[in-house]
Amino acid sequence: MKMCRCDEAGLEEAAAVLMSGGVAVIPTDTVYGLAAHPDFPDAVERLYTIKGREAKKPIALLAADAESTPVVGVLANLWPGALTIVCEGEGYRVPDHEWTRRLIRRCGGLLRVTSANLSGRRPAADAPAALAEVGLAADITIDGGTSPGGVPSTVVKLAPDGAIEVLREGAVKIGSPI
Repeated sequence: MKMCRCDEAGLEEAAAVLMSGGVAVIPTDTVYGLAAHPDFPDAVERLYTIKGREAKKPIALLAADAESTPVVGVLANLWPGALTIVCEGEGYRVPDHEWTRRLIRRCGGLLRVTSANLSGRRPAADAPAALAEVGLAADITIDGGTSPGGVPSTVVKLAPDGAIEVLREGAVKIGSPI
């Protein structure tokens, strides 16, 4: 396992790891994430194993921009930010963290990312906590300091008719219909 800084050199190293089927611990705008490229099923499977996550629980896709997702309209206008939108059976989020979006862009526009903690435990807000939880099993950990949000994203499901269902309360508070 390698530890790098959240800078241009770290961006190069993390992208190389992910594009070769590895697993990376990365900073985001909410909490630290455990990432794999979706084109490498073995790497995605490692996310489940490292985290101890049930196979039936999906792992969202973090996108470089809204155009990399099927989400359109008012919800997509809330990005970048701490909102995961489930659309067409898949969860998408565009993080409000420039370095992370650059990494995702360098990897083709989408990465599978789950919080960097063991299932059922508190999400990691900084690299040392992520390293202690899951980082030793990853190929690289990027230290970007403390994540500014510290709270996981809110998850909403967008129905074909436009109805919105809150699946998890998080950093974005959803009240009345948007």
